Amino acid sequence: MSAPFQRIGLIGKHGDPTVKRTIRRLYEFLVARKIDVLLENGTCRLLDDAPVSSVPEIDLPCNSDLVIVVGGDGTLLHAARELADQDIPLLGINRGRLGFLADVTPNEMLPRLEEILAGEYEEEQRFLLSASIGDEPGNDHFRAFNDVVLHKWNTPRMIEFETYIDGKLVNDQRSDGLIVSTPTGSTAYALSGGGPLLYPTLDALLLVPICPHTLSNRPIVVDGNSRIEIHLAPGHAEHVQVTCDGQTHLPVIEGEAVQIRKDKHHVRLIHPRGHDHFSLLRAKLGWSEHPTHD
Repeated sequence: MSAPFQRIGLIGKHGDPTVKRTIRRLYEFLVARKIDVLLENGTCRLLDDAPVSSVPEIDLPCNSDLVIVVGGDGTLLHAARELADQDIPLLGINRGRLGFLADVTPNEMLPRLEEILAGEYEEEQRFLLSASIGDEPGNDHFRAFNDVVLHKWNTPRMIEFETYIDGKLVNDQRSDGLIVSTPTGSTAYALSGGGPLLYPTLDALLLVPICPHTLSNRPIVVDGNSRIEIHLAPGHAEHVQVTCDGQTHLPVIEGEAVQIRKDKHHVRLIHPRGHDHFSLLRAKLGWSEHPTHD
């Protein structure tokens, strides 16, 4: 039986010397196993002496069976948003800090890749969010893999807004903002805001208020197919930003609601065989295990 991945694209975090070394090790490992390797343009410049082809990031899925992302979770978040509509599986090699998404360490990278190339791996699908300002069909939509965050940005005062779920009013709140998170994002900003951890394959959305004025305003979990609308109080639009994964910004318009719903595309994540989400949580969050007894 042939290997499941014969053509592999590589994306690395730009400007990081540790990523450069990891990309080179990956490239040499894959070429030695007769794998066709294609690098994203910026990543290719990390290997200035290697005879390797490069393409814009958006074209990698057309020429690859798998894309490996080397960097932190932020690098993988970006790749997931950009490549989701092309249905390409992603594997993350962690060169960042926590590594909830890019969960393969450089030290274990080569033996894990050996297993994956032999067909020993697990794949899971996770959903994205789609956010827009206003609800007209032609409005621009922005994707988020972790979260869409409405937050104040140029005022020390709280902002006021109403939150609706499927057209029904949830609350009218004064706070520093609201985090609308996927299960994937429940280990990110939403966790810092006091939100619960959601199992990553749950079909659910998490709404976490940021420093609410009313202390009884707590995080809530709703169905993943819910349609979230946020209506700003008059005069507050100029003091508000909406960001997707902390990386892209939506232009907020006075009188227009923020619309958030599940995106029609999914992200395909590849994990080594035996991937255990709870083991990952224990390692990344420092949870203590049960004491052993003699």
